[in-house]
Amino acid sequence: MSTSKLSTVKLQEMKRDRQKVVMLTAYDYPTARAAEEGDVDVILVGDSLGMVVLGYDSTLPVTMEDMIHHTKAVTRGAKSTMIVTDLPFLSYHISTPEAVRNAGRLIQEGGADAVKIEGGREILEQVQAIVRAGIPVCGHIGLQPQMVNQLGGYKVQGKDFEGAKKIFEDALLLQEAGCFALVLECVPTPLAALISERLTIPTIGIGAGDGCDGQVLVVHDMLGITDRYLPKFAKKYGELGDAMLNSVSQFAQEVRESKFPEAQHGFKMADDVLERLVEETGRS
Repeated sequence: MSTSKLSTVKLQEMKRDRQKVVMLTAYDYPTARAAEEGDVDVILVGDSLGMVVLGYDSTLPVTMEDMIHHTKAVTRGAKSTMIVTDLPFLSYHISTPEAVRNAGRLIQEGGADAVKIEGGREILEQVQAIVRAGIPVCGHIGLQPQMVNQLGGYKVQGKDFEGAKKIFEDALLLQEAGCFALVLECVPTPLAALISERLTIPTIGIGAGDGCDGQVLVVHDMLGITDRYLPKFAKKYGELGDAMLNSVSQFAQEVRESKFPEAQHGFKMADDVLERLVEETGRS
């Protein structure tokens, strides 16, 4: 586990040296600690928390207050890991000054090291302004969950020529606008590999194949915690959801059968104290 926090400059050095970047989502203190101790390079406080933590059907209801709250928890758990936080839906779309202000809140109030923003050429002005304010920006193109209603669902993007060309061009534009890294979500493997080859900034893939400079997964998918649909691109490295359910069921059963708590789970008190209490309370 590294004791020095990864910088955006170091990330670009990793790309040049062909070192893969490991990114994982986290939304709370214990998960952030596990990510840091497990030697993850970058923690993403994703607005995916809306679905895997808050129980929404999409990321759209997630607010700035949600993102700040969860980022503060993550920064308390991971002191030496770069933390990137998503700008949620409508936090950067209305105006450029508002985009800068909200990005600043994630840094100043939440403690994030950088922000992530979804979109391509349509948000270049916001990206440039946030970067000018001294805030590192990670781009996100391909499938953009905040655009799910416009895209007609969670579908692979860039399969036809026009779609692939737009994603490729957006990647170059975002790099030129000052992004230090770029998340590619649900794009064909050859397209992601081509983009990764042409860019000087690292690409982080999620459902974008092995040609990217790094990979990110949602921690709940990776650990098998959630019972929601598991995307094709996700791989389970554990079955914590089953372990959690089994533990809860066993606890409930032992309480009902008076098997828990046992003597070792309680605390003692002096006999004379109890006798005096019984005597005095018995008088009334």
